[in-house]
Amino acid sequence: MLQEKWVLHIVHALLNGPKGFNAIGREVGGCNPTTLTQRLGRLEHLGVIVKDHGAGQCRACYRLTEAGAQLEDVITAIRRWADTHLAGNGRLRS
Repeated sequence: MLQEKWVLHIVHALLNGPKGFNAIGREVGGCNPTTLTQRLGRLEHLGVIVKDHGAGQCRACYRLTEAGAQLEDVITAIRRWADTHLAGNGRLRS
């Protein structure tokens, strides 16, 4: 599941709390709405996120489950590794 494009970006976007579809899309950036819908559905099916209807100002808000929130350590480790080993062009530093 984690290797699917946009999944870690979506989870990262939800680490600071629930967000609506459009807010997730803006934060993730570059993910088309169809793909975002598919990824959110898959993450919901797997129990990583929950969709709350009518919460706040959005028609549907997504939030991490306890299991989803535990992915924060994974995301932090990947970011720390990338900051250490990747140059600005995405290649390993020499």
